[in-house]
Amino acid sequence: MNEVAYDGALRRRSVGPPAARSVLLTVLGEYVMPRGGVVWQESLVAALVALGHTGQTGRQAVARSARDGWLSGERVGRRTRMTVTSATTRMLEEGRERIFGFGPEHDWDGRWLVVVLRIPEDRRGVRTRVRTSLARAGMGSLGGGVWIAPHADREPLVAAALDAARATDGAVSFRAEPGSLGSSDDLAAAWDLAELSAEYERFLGRFSGILRGAPFRAQTELVHAWRRLAFLDPDLPAELLPREWPRPRAYELFRRRNAAWRDAAQAHFAALDEGFGEARRAS
Repeated sequence: MNEVAYDGALRRRSVGPPAARSVLLTVLGEYVMPRGGVVWQESLVAALVALGHTGQTGRQAVARSARDGWLSGERVGRRTRMTVTSATTRMLEEGRERIFGFGPEHDWDGRWLVVVLRIPEDRRGVRTRVRTSLARAGMGSLGGGVWIAPHADREPLVAAALDAARATDGAVSFRAEPGSLGSSDDLAAAWDLAELSAEYERFLGRFSGILRGAPFRAQTELVHAWRRLAFLDPDLPAELLPREWPRPRAYELFRRRNAAWRDAAQAHFAALDEGFGEARRAS
């Protein structure tokens, strides 16, 4: 699986509804990878049940993930020991870097990546795939086939996405700096910042209150929700954002809650997995 496939798989699971397999990715990245990428199958199902899914849904999610190559299984007595595959390990490492590296303010060199597309109307399927791929790469549309991003270093990722959609023949890219016409507001209009701001406010409202329930569920939902924001947000520099933009407040809340809940959540999952190991040795 190449970088585009990793990015696409992560984004689809991150920005969609919190289905069992999407949550399973968070469990694998947050709890299984720190334990060497090996876990009892029953532990994954029990974790999904603790996160609000049914046992049947949890078993189906694990089985489908094994079938799709996320996990490999080995029978140990009457139980199954699951190992995160090398392809999934790469995907989770990329996702973890994105999740925990996202949020702080960063310097911007003022350069833009500009992509101009010329795709005929009769290739609507290609146009749709390209729009989806570019949006997933954090690019915004100015209309007329012009896409922009304040991240010139994303050109290889964008080029690979266009190649996968067989649309490179109709694309031209530039690395550019703004001229004297227009304003930063005109450029920021390429993204739906109002909806993104609402997403951040929902995050703040959800995790600002007093913890109710087990830290394991709270921590998993926290990381899962932050992962969604990390993939939805094009990570625009502060110069392009409205005043009182909510991302800094959300990041600070994520940082505090993660520090407060992570150890207890890790201990809970470790005890869960070790319990199934002890049950196997006793049988």
